[in-house]
Amino acid sequence: MDMYATFVGFFQEGGPFMYPIAIVLAIGVAIALERYFYLANQMRINRKDYNALLPLLKQRRVREIVEVTNKSSSPMARIVADGVNKHGQASDARRRADVESAMEEGLLEALPNIERRTQYLATFANIATLLGLLGTIIGLIAAFTAVANADPAEKATLLSQSISIAMNTTAFGLMAAIPLLLIHSMLQSKTSAIIESLEIAVVKFVNLLEGNAEAVAKATAKASKPAGKAAPARA
Repeated sequence: MDMYATFVGFFQEGGPFMYPIAIVLAIGVAIALERYFYLANQMRINRKDYNALLPLLKQRRVREIVEVTNKSSSPMARIVADGVNKHGQASDARRRADVESAMEEGLLEALPNIERRTQYLATFANIATLLGLLGTIIGLIAAFTAVANADPAEKATLLSQSISIAMNTTAFGLMAAIPLLLIHSMLQSKTSAIIESLEIAVVKFVNLLEGNAEAVAKATAKASKPAGKAAPARA
């Protein structure tokens, strides 16, 4: 209770600039939570699909690969699906280049969703720091203006109180900026790890598809044939 009362008093004494800093902090925390759960989910489903698809590619079970990729919405599954589909359509001369190009295109399509909004946290940390400094400067200007017209006996007391209040905004700005910078660094590390895992998967799956070129081509052709069509009757 004492800590809560201390914080409320600290906030109220900081002046009007405490409110925009608090808004910036709240938005930053909301973005951080959304990004953390999104990236954690992406890591989980990508790892799950990677562990499911890798043995299937090694065993040339393309029909099952198509089934897995159709059921999943992960970037890993979409990238592999693009590669398998392109593998069945490409000519022998350009098969590897076309497959690699298709999988890299799928990787580039996945990157914006993975990297989205994380960079805002560093921006909000800088904004919180600058708002704190601005509030302190404006508070000091107001303090010196008030002291200039005050009674000489009260000048020292008024000045010390005004400076103490003005410094609250800088302190609160730093209290908001430091956690946001730490969270930004952590989320950036998670983002880089996801992107690196997708890049490694592209290289590994391209090599596996190329090594099983003939088997994959036949299985892809079979998997793409429409089912349930009756053979045409002969006259």
